[in-house]
Amino acid sequence: MLVSIPTSANPLYVRISDGIKDAILSGKLASGSKLPSTRALAADLEVSRNTVALAYEQLAAEGYLVGHNRSAPSVAPVEVKEKSRGSAATSKSSVRLSPFGRRLSGTTQKRRPVLHPHLRYDFRYGQPAVGDFPREVWRKFLSSKAVLSSELAGYGPPAGHVPLRRALKNYLGRARGISCELEQIVIVSGSQQAFDLVARLLVDENCRVIVEEPHYPGSAAPFAAAGARMLRLPIDENGLDINLLRSRKQDVRAICVTPCHQFPTGVVMPLTRRTALLEWASVSDAWIIEDDYASELRYVGRPIEALKALDRNDRVIHVGTFSKTLLPALRLAYVVLPHALIGPFLAAKALSDRYTSVFGQDVLAHLIETGHFERFLRRACARNSLRRQALVSSLDRHFKDRVICSGENAGVHLLVSFRDRTSEDVNEMISKASRSGVGLYSAAPFYDKRPRDAKFLFGYAALSEAQIRRGIERLASVLN
Repeated sequence: MLVSIPTSANPLYVRISDGIKDAILSGKLASGSKLPSTRALAADLEVSRNTVALAYEQLAAEGYLVGHNRSAPSVAPVEVKEKSRGSAATSKSSVRLSPFGRRLSGTTQKRRPVLHPHLRYDFRYGQPAVGDFPREVWRKFLSSKAVLSSELAGYGPPAGHVPLRRALKNYLGRARGISCELEQIVIVSGSQQAFDLVARLLVDENCRVIVEEPHYPGSAAPFAAAGARMLRLPIDENGLDINLLRSRKQDVRAICVTPCHQFPTGVVMPLTRRTALLEWASVSDAWIIEDDYASELRYVGRPIEALKALDRNDRVIHVGTFSKTLLPALRLAYVVLPHALIGPFLAAKALSDRYTSVFGQDVLAHLIETGHFERFLRRACARNSLRRQALVSSLDRHFKDRVICSGENAGVHLLVSFRDRTSEDVNEMISKASRSGVGLYSAAPFYDKRPRDAKFLFGYAALSEAQIRRGIERLASVLN
């Protein structure tokens, strides 16, 4: 019998059954064909008879063999459909998608940056400092009796674990200046879920949503996929220009902003513009989605007060995440909602994934309540400040006034513009850097129109100071 045994990590009997199954489905073994006895096939394949018997039993259980008597079964009647030439599946053009599906596949997945795995000096943005994570404290809380209590064994509430929401309420008051009620806080599985749920609740097809230019595509993509007409307003050295916002006469449903640490430039929106933005939202009956990513990681002065802290008319939807402060793998973020959106948001959350994993929530609640989280943040700020200084000084040493850095006082990245290179040089620069072991990432995906200068995002949280200096030295050796 001409059967090829696939190479895989599966047990031998599984690989033999998979090989026979492939032969049946491809038509090499027709319906009614007699298979060799277990003794004969075992001798042919040079395996034990028991192994072949197990393979036959598996195939019989799945309905591929009949008359199985542990000796010589036959192939069951199996309809084999010939694959269409040139395609193993239905062509994309013939798939009937909803308007949402068409927008999603056509617009929201185009601009993911190319990653460079296994590079020694990888300046990828968003890469966490795994060594900084408080693993011992996390392990201690995770194994404690309090965490493994019976109340965590059932289904959790859509709003999130009450102890974590209570801890966050107190923490947000201390750290972000936000005074809110417990009911306003909802735990979500990452900030991306928050943006998606907000878009589902607020967006009608062809309604207008404003985003900053440049901006984080992940926050804008759910609104575009939901059918919104995206309007992009450029930022300046003080963030979003409110006068440009006022000049827009169209009805605007929502605006997405990063006022405490604009992404990717790092500029901070001053108080006058914040209050003007809140006034505009109230008068225009528009919602403000505040993306408060990495705002706790500030290296000069105290963290900037959140826009939600100034919200007197309940128009701000505040989104915070632990992906930049702890680990993205935790998939924990939170939303502070206006009162009018609590009910609809909870209904959408329950429909989306019912509730966020409770174990991580309970450990994080312990971390915040005991003060470990804020102590960790202070240590992380101190370490990242040294990494930032190493990056800024290395860029200055090797490139001098050929580069302009922005966003150096907060967050976990720098936006670096090469004044003597254009956007046409970006791909070549990335390729040269990669060959020397340096991961370089273009900032172009965050702009609607490709910037004139060669711009890059330099993430530094996952690298040591020595790695940063060596990485910039290597980069300079291939670019200068």
